[in-house]
Amino acid sequence: MNFGIIGAGTIARALAQHLVAAGHRVVLSNSRGPSTLGEVVANLGPLASAGTAAHAAKADMVFLTVMWPDIPAALAGLPPWDGRILVDTTNQFARLDPVEVADLGDQTGSEWVAGLAPGARVIKAFNTLFAEYIAADPRHPAGRQLLFYAGDDATAKTTFRDVVDGFGFAPVDIGGLRDGGRLMQVGGGPLSGLHALRQD
Repeated sequence: MNFGIIGAGTIARALAQHLVAAGHRVVLSNSRGPSTLGEVVANLGPLASAGTAAHAAKADMVFLTVMWPDIPAALAGLPPWDGRILVDTTNQFARLDPVEVADLGDQTGSEWVAGLAPGARVIKAFNTLFAEYIAADPRHPAGRQLLFYAGDDATAKTTFRDVVDGFGFAPVDIGGLRDGGRLMQVGGGPLSGLHALRQD
């Protein structure tokens, strides 16, 4: 199984580190082009490479890690998804200073993202955790870091669960994109910003 990441910021690099540590190949991308990612992929080692967003999006599982206002441009013009898995790690911050949460009406953030990526099997995950918790080793003496995830495709969720379990997280399926996604959504979701451990 191969992996791609659209975005190359803090979250992207943390996920890439987990992927290569688990022995997976990963392609990172950003809006400025592969030539700007040389140092990043060199630090990650030989399992990481840089490519365009279109290249990253051809992977079996793709992580979307860009800022909310950049999502439409990041997903535009990509190859047909054809059932590949898109993991949406974003939160709907229209801006950060001052903080403004985008009003999506009745939609959850990942339902909105899914509308921009027809044919993708979308999973919502990692958006409830602060970046330092994503980057850290999720295995602690007291237990493993809980990772909530939601999605509408059972097979995609099983695949995702197995991948992040391999990172060391304790994955918790909380349902579909509408109900589960709402629990994780910034601006009122009770799981947003929640950090907890599962005792094994």
